[in-house]
Amino acid sequence: MARQVARRLGLRLKGHIATFDAAINVTPSAVIQVKPGIGDVIWHLPFVRAIAAVSPGRQVTFLAPWTSGAKELLAAEPSVAETLYFAHSGSELRRGLYMLLLIARLRRRHFRQIWILDRTTRPAFAAKLAGIPERIGLGLGRQQSYITNPGIDQSHFHDQPIDWLIALMAAMNVPLPTTEPDLPVPAATLAKIGEMYKSHLRPWIVLGIGASHPDKDWSDMRWLEFLANLRRRCDGTIFLIGGPQNHARARDLIEHTVGTAAVNACDLTLIEVVALLRLADLFIGTDSGPMNLAVAAATDAFALFGATPVLKYSKFIHPIVPEGGPSPGGMKRISPAAVLAQVKPLLSRVKNPK
Repeated sequence: MARQVARRLGLRLKGHIATFDAAINVTPSAVIQVKPGIGDVIWHLPFVRAIAAVSPGRQVTFLAPWTSGAKELLAAEPSVAETLYFAHSGSELRRGLYMLLLIARLRRRHFRQIWILDRTTRPAFAAKLAGIPERIGLGLGRQQSYITNPGIDQSHFHDQPIDWLIALMAAMNVPLPTTEPDLPVPAATLAKIGEMYKSHLRPWIVLGIGASHPDKDWSDMRWLEFLANLRRRCDGTIFLIGGPQNHARARDLIEHTVGTAAVNACDLTLIEVVALLRLADLFIGTDSGPMNLAVAAATDAFALFGATPVLKYSKFIHPIVPEGGPSPGGMKRISPAAVLAQVKPLLSRVKNPK
């Protein structure tokens, strides 16, 4: 039916959205996470593990938007049996179609239980129409009508999302041992990255350039000033990451600065980036996907929170904020000199000395 609707509407769907699964049941329990970012996968992971620990087989099926990179990131995660992608954003017309596709996918998987890790209504509604008998959610706002648990107190409505989930775990009596993500990396990938850069001097310092929104990023001039000073003061190797979209930017920054070795690593795959960060000694960057990946790799991350609330889910997050705290335009009030002053004592530290 969803395919027929799509044809009638003349919508072009990506292959990963239009592909339907075989009528199989890999796990009876599913977890759905609607946020689109790479970092969203990371900070949700401890909650996914907690849910899997009380689920049959101690595994769940994880559903997330394709933009999250969840399939690659969670390929070695033992609590996730499989990752499925779905779409839910766009015009009302597209969102309606995407919900039909999600209903069809959920129905064909024969899940007995689903956890909705957000206060949004559509996934809960889709799960009800798909006939999933146990639908566990936050129950904030209209979602309450489509879940089967009481939800959390409405006083949490304006809390941070991580606080919603902490409250949900408590309400459902699900132990949450930690909020540290500690993402597993395949040994082969670690070995590959270690071999690729074995000739590069320590310490390895990784810069995460770019962000999901311009308000969360530094300007090119700020990055240029910071990298120029860092290359003069560091005796190891500096790696720039930020994905293919920042490859040309990283190249230009490196070409216009001098000093210690700098490597444009923006062409690494997601899991290769995690491997590099696992091997790295220090991360410096914006509030972004790379920062969350550094935290997941148990590497100290000095993160610039200029315009966004400080994340507190991990001991590896070391926030750098403008005077007066994060606020609109706050990234302009964080100077390269101030950041360098904070990280300078760690520029010669090696995380795992031989």
